[in-house]
Amino acid sequence: MDTQETSRILIVEDDERLATLTREYLEGNGFDVDVEGDGNRAVDRIISEKPDLVILDVMLPGEDGLGVCRRVRPEYNGPILMLTARTDDMDQVVGLEMGADDYISKPVRPRVLLARVRALLRRVTGSDEQVELEDGDDSRLQFGNLVVDNAMREAWLAGESIDLTSAEFDLLWLLASNAGRVLTREEIFTALRGIEYDGQDRSIDVRVSRIRPKVGDDPMHPRRIKTVRSKGYLFVKEV
Repeated sequence: MDTQETSRILIVEDDERLATLTREYLEGNGFDVDVEGDGNRAVDRIISEKPDLVILDVMLPGEDGLGVCRRVRPEYNGPILMLTARTDDMDQVVGLEMGADDYISKPVRPRVLLARVRALLRRVTGSDEQVELEDGDDSRLQFGNLVVDNAMREAWLAGESIDLTSAEFDLLWLLASNAGRVLTREEIFTALRGIEYDGQDRSIDVRVSRIRPKVGDDPMHPRRIKTVRSKGYLFVKEV
């Protein structure tokens, strides 16, 4: 089934002209799209309607986009694509820390937006083959009391389910399925986002910092997901 024919997208944007143009463009590419212009109402709608993907602007009346992301994450596991000001790196970093899966800078280029939306939805359905660098049949990996299941897109620590966003799970699976191998930021970025690394994007580092405590790693002295200076990250097979 083609995900773009059935996927429901909620655009949270108070700029009516931009929201209308974005909606019409996405609908023209086969998506079912709705728009919400108020942050407070957006929280209720995201939690109750559970859209397949949310496009969320940072600047909103009522609750801002960062607050919306923070409030819905405990009850909404779908991908959130955040719209940020081109020069505001802090919004991008904070957005990722709040649980956003990806971000795109304004002014929005329609083709770039469409590519990001499709990539996020493919990951949710498990059909994005770019995520894995290693080929193999194993869909479930176990490292001591940590279990990562790619078929179910879930992970458990000591039998307890780990709360991961879609983007966090993708990164964890990528690292775990390449355990014992140093993955450069360039490799990780290209595998997860399908575009070349620009040398400045901090999204990978932010997500690693969020994943570490969730898998029982010490953020200050990590033993499971190690930072390899000037290279990237190493997932350790045996801790």
